[in-house]
Amino acid sequence: MTITRRPILRLLAAAGAMAAAAGAFAQSDYPNRPVKVIVPFAAGGPADNYARFIAQRLGDALKQPFVVDDKPGAGSVIGTDAVAKSPADGYTLLLMSNTHTVNETLIPTKPFRLMTDLVGIAPINSSDLILVVHPSVAARTLPELIALAKSKPGKMNYASSGNGTPYHMAGELFKHLAGVDIVHVPYKGSSSARTDVMGGQVDMMFDAVTTMAPVAKEGKVRALATTGLARTGDLPTVAEIVPGYEATIWLGLMAPKGTPQAIVDKLNAEVRKIVAQPDVKAAWAKQGAAPMSMSPAEFTAYLNKDIAKWGAIVKASNIKPE
Repeated sequence: MTITRRPILRLLAAAGAMAAAAGAFAQSDYPNRPVKVIVPFAAGGPADNYARFIAQRLGDALKQPFVVDDKPGAGSVIGTDAVAKSPADGYTLLLMSNTHTVNETLIPTKPFRLMTDLVGIAPINSSDLILVVHPSVAARTLPELIALAKSKPGKMNYASSGNGTPYHMAGELFKHLAGVDIVHVPYKGSSSARTDVMGGQVDMMFDAVTTMAPVAKEGKVRALATTGLARTGDLPTVAEIVPGYEATIWLGLMAPKGTPQAIVDKLNAEVRKIVAQPDVKAAWAKQGAAPMSMSPAEFTAYLNKDIAKWGAIVKASNIKPE
């Protein structure tokens, strides 16, 4: 029996070695065909634009096309679920944002769990928001706005592009830490929200610096503060008045869970090279965006921390999905 089994065991061992070698070769040869980058947000927005930028640079570096595929819907759930259910071979990637970390608590019934069904590759960049009010609001500084809001609880309001979006969560974090009662007015997109703030139908809004700063310069709104930890211009940060406050929009890449670590590491290294390039830094600085660079392990820790941060705000504010 022992003599008969030895050749079989040798064959099995050889087959296993060949399979392992084939797998290692496939990973070292990655990518050898086009890679799809799914963006679970509408075409033409910041996520789509930065996805196309990163895809082009990755394609140039790795000599294969990285093709952007927009799959918006259900607050990013549709496109994200498509990635979560894709083969874990590195040929389907997800362009994600902090909308995803908010959704972990906001939409508990979605068909995937971010940190269970996907794996972090690398962050891309982050952008501060800017807090603006309509010129009719009797507050010229952030302390004056907080005092005004406290003097008439539930009477002032702020616009956002919808429940769970970074603009909404920036407002909820402000309410929570500043201790003010202002009413959320959700819209189906940032454009209509912005229009109503400029028109005076809504008092205030946390909006993208790149979009709203020029409007403030024209005098159509009054800018009071930015939402990052450091000043990026003449405006103070919210954190200078409201300790602990930070709310940005950031983007990153993820892949289906089980994607070989060698592929994750290769993509991470290429993304970090791209965001470190001087021309990229200069172009993004003009757009109000700053590069982010982390290892896969650091990015995973960052994701978990962000999920916990926004989960606490969602629960404390009793926010419900639309």
